[in-house]
Amino acid sequence: MADDALSSVNSMVSGLNASINSAVEAIRKSQSNQAVGDVQEFSKTVRKSALTTTGGATDIGVLSKNTTRLNVASTLAANDKVDFYKFKVVTKGEMTMGQVGDDGVHVQLMNRLGRVMADSDPKSGDNYTAFKQLQAGNLTVDKGDYTLRVNRDKGQSDKDPKNYAMQLVMGNYSQDYDTVVQQPAKGDTGLALSTGQQATLDGLNQAIGTMNSIPTGQTGTQKLMGSFSLFV
Repeated sequence: MADDALSSVNSMVSGLNASINSAVEAIRKSQSNQAVGDVQEFSKTVRKSALTTTGGATDIGVLSKNTTRLNVASTLAANDKVDFYKFKVVTKGEMTMGQVGDDGVHVQLMNRLGRVMADSDPKSGDNYTAFKQLQAGNLTVDKGDYTLRVNRDKGQSDKDPKNYAMQLVMGNYSQDYDTVVQQPAKGDTGLALSTGQQATLDGLNQAIGTMNSIPTGQTGTQKLMGSFSLFV
């Protein structure tokens, strides 16, 4: 049974390289986001809140123009409906978001009032246009609190785990913050992780070591691809 679960995980991630190729194209187009000097590296591993609301959002840090870069890696486990991540922008400017991972992951950027500012759904109209601008580094955001909402695209099965990593930056950076987010503690949910889910989470937990081993000055593309090197 355990072998079957691990085989399922291996099968799930076998096509990850293909999804990465398309997901990181926007980052390749934005070569202005470069490391400045000796980059300071920071990392943490945390657990998600059992709350599936913005009130349970995981804090991934403070985004400051030409100073910080924020990276987060996690998974939507089986029957995991939605993930929320919060961050604070302290300088107005153009923000870039890079994303890699499995196909079928839906991402929205929301302001502190919960209004959707950018949406990865091609049918979301102006919000989709804003999302493409965000990927290209052309979306201007004001100072304030923001939230990323991550769930599955319509039509995706809740039973299929979805791996993903996202990166936020404004201009250059000298401080790099990595956050690996695990599932809620067993006591928070009352449910034990399956063998397959645990294998996926172990990979995410180890991925932070791979991130830290990347030489200073890697591009956003290389950084995020490095976070998934243990999956393929």
